[in-house]
Amino acid sequence: MNKKYLPLLFLLLAVNYAVAQVKYTLTKATVTFQIKNMGFNTGGNINDVHTNILFDASNLGSSSIEAYADTKSLSTGNDMKDEHLKSADYFDVATYPKITMKSVTIKRKSGNNYVGQFNVTMKNKTQLLDVPFTYTESGNTADFNGILKLKRSDFGIGGSSMVMSNDVTVNIDVETSK
Repeated sequence: MNKKYLPLLFLLLAVNYAVAQVKYTLTKATVTFQIKNMGFNTGGNINDVHTNILFDASNLGSSSIEAYADTKSLSTGNDMKDEHLKSADYFDVATYPKITMKSVTIKRKSGNNYVGQFNVTMKNKTQLLDVPFTYTESGNTADFNGILKLKRSDFGIGGSSMVMSNDVTVNIDVETSK
């Protein structure tokens, strides 16, 4: 091949790569968490969520999902409990205003079922966690729905407790448009 055509070939490959990736725009996000405290399920939600999603089901190696949640938007429906969770004992929102997730790898399990490995950061502590999720699309919209299971102690949240579980389940439901 003539060397003068190499730059053109690289440009065409780069354009093809850029066109293949679909950027999704967040239209709605619901993030809820659940934990057992004194034997009872309790939980809440985080309302202020932002995403940057580049996803192509046929090219997962170049796909990426990033998200962050504003910890100040944490809500349990009980103002006193919310203030306690936002304090230094738990999320310390004054010092650590964001929870972040960034995909490292994404793999298809079967059908519309995937698993992503994500670096999850809370209170300046990062853990690599598996997040199984589904991806469904309909016309110009797509939904990403996942469940994240984590240990709160891995992130220095809540200290040690005889009555509060260390296991937390986080449900993430994201609606997007293309």
